Amino acid sequence: MAYKITKNCISCDLCKNVCPTNAIKIVDDHPWIDPELCKNCVDSIYSVPQCKAGCPTYDGCVKDTSEDYWEKWFDTYKSLVSRLTDKTNYWENWFNIYSQKYSQQLQQNSR
Repeated sequence: MAYKITKNCISCDLCKNVCPTNAIKIVDDHPWIDPELCKNCVDSIYSVPQCKAGCPTYDGCVKDTSEDYWEKWFDTYKSLVSRLTDKTNYWENWFNIYSQKYSQQLQQNSR
């Protein structure tokens, strides 16, 4: 998800100077973040987006939340699945645990 420049920007150009991907451009005398180039400083030496970290107004650069709902959902899903330790049997294990707990609940409710 890319960042965008808000109306709170004071046009100090600090964000432009610190952006590691050079995603910040000046359009009509106002900074603009190219969403194709902005990578949120992921896979870089930075732990936070540099445009946000360097902004003196703090809310001059914010996450662009206009992305598609499903795109965000799949990004979250991919991120979570990538952290699984045993990816090969994940769904099989999930089903076994779920069905076991469901069976226990059914047995308790039938008593």
